Amino acid sequence: MADSAETDWVSRFADEVISEAERRAPGKAIVCASGLSPSGPIHLGNLREVMTPHLVADEIRRRGLECVHLLSWDDYDRFRRVPAGVDPSWAEHIGKPLTSVPAPPGSTHANWAEHFKAPMIAALEELGVDYRGISQTEQYTSGVYRERILLAVRERAAIDGVLSQYRSAQVEEYFPYRPYCDLCGRDLTTVTAYDDETTELAYTCECGFGETVRLAEHDRGKLVWKVDWPMRWAYEGVIFEPSGVDHHSPGSAWIAGRQIVGEVFGGEQPIGPMYAFVGITGMAKMSSSKGDVPTAADALQIMEAPVLRWLYARRKPSQSFKIAFDQEIQRLYDEWDALGRKVASGQAQPAEQAAYTRAVGTAAGPLPATPHPIPYRTLASVADITTGDADQTLRILRDVDGVTDLDETRPRLDRAQRWIDEHVPADQRTRVRETPDQDLLDSLGHDERESLRLLADGLDDWSLDGLTTLVYGVPKLQAGLPADVKATPELKAAQRAFFALLYRLLVGRDTGPRLPTLLLAVGADRVRKLIGS
Repeated sequence: MADSAETDWVSRFADEVISEAERRAPGKAIVCASGLSPSGPIHLGNLREVMTPHLVADEIRRRGLECVHLLSWDDYDRFRRVPAGVDPSWAEHIGKPLTSVPAPPGSTHANWAEHFKAPMIAALEELGVDYRGISQTEQYTSGVYRERILLAVRERAAIDGVLSQYRSAQVEEYFPYRPYCDLCGRDLTTVTAYDDETTELAYTCECGFGETVRLAEHDRGKLVWKVDWPMRWAYEGVIFEPSGVDHHSPGSAWIAGRQIVGEVFGGEQPIGPMYAFVGITGMAKMSSSKGDVPTAADALQIMEAPVLRWLYARRKPSQSFKIAFDQEIQRLYDEWDALGRKVASGQAQPAEQAAYTRAVGTAAGPLPATPHPIPYRTLASVADITTGDADQTLRILRDVDGVTDLDETRPRLDRAQRWIDEHVPADQRTRVRETPDQDLLDSLGHDERESLRLLADGLDDWSLDGLTTLVYGVPKLQAGLPADVKATPELKAAQRAFFALLYRLLVGRDTGPRLPTLLLAVGADRVRKLIGS
């Protein structure tokens, strides 16, 4: 990877992280970090929180250095709201830790947090992300942070001094720790008294309960977020951690944490970029029960892991990008396959080569790949036309590219089939006509009939390349032009009209799958029948 260091954002960050680690903690494992809240579906924007440090940590490991990627599950955060589609009675759990909230109805998981963690854990495994997961519920309730909680409470005036720089109004009595009520389990509590010497803390809850505890022994509460995050930076010795754009407003946890981590906890803020928005195209088919945006698990249903990794590896964290759930996925796969050919031929630019290498494998080895990668758009067309019939699919793919076993084309074939099944609306699916459209055939003029005759006569070259040449070549022949002539605007218009005629005769509408693939799927005899030859 050394030759890509000047053009590849991952290598540049790895250089910075290694240098910073040598200054802060020489001889120790380098620590990169991410944090995710399992309060709901963990979407593809959240995935950038993990993929950015993963790629940097992986590059450091490729260089032979010890690096750990910590992934903090913020499962001790409060349950804030009942999402759409969940029984409104879950409102009684608002204010409880996510691990104390029952899982959504019908779930097999132990609690709300585990329900939403599970698909992300599975997706990260498929993506080849090597990390050490940390449950913040376990950290807090086991007393791991107890000394740091006591330190934060002792230094509450200093913390308040930092935060007050960003407030428009003063707070009467600032306290950086919030207990979870021992009766109702919620954080609707107010600290009413605290003794620094004995660590006795008194609180009352909106449910009417109140008690006095010794904070030195109390493990049913947590530091507020703007203190919790910098505390963890210092405790874990984090060198690199990215943050979303929402964390960079004045007074945010990232901005205020820069001062708090040093002044209170004696640590340093990690280096790391602010990452930009990840958009989605083609969300119309997404189920509302899955949340507002799709997850990594959803994306891996329709694309292979290396392709999803590539989307995050090829763009700097500061650059936004979109993930396609609509027809754009076909163009994306065309681009991916073209890059693979460039890499194989040695023609890829260093940054392209680096992103491809990071996509197809990690420091631990290559990710699973499709042995015989037929173009995605071809597989999608075949899956659409055959409605998933294995025998028909194999027949077509044998004609397309000599496939002898469908397993050669998996998992890409399965991803394309699922995209067709779940993300292409029913009115856009392809249904080949059973009988000729005689009314349309009877209405055709001489030139249109001649174009169909030329097509029928050329069907003997029964290959994808041969049929491609044929369908583009018929309008050229009719215009008296050689087959290899460059298309003019007039010729392109004639080709479009010819294609529309074929689509109407074969599938009853003006558009459809790529014509060469459609012809292969329909078969020569049936094509001749439907075009009246």
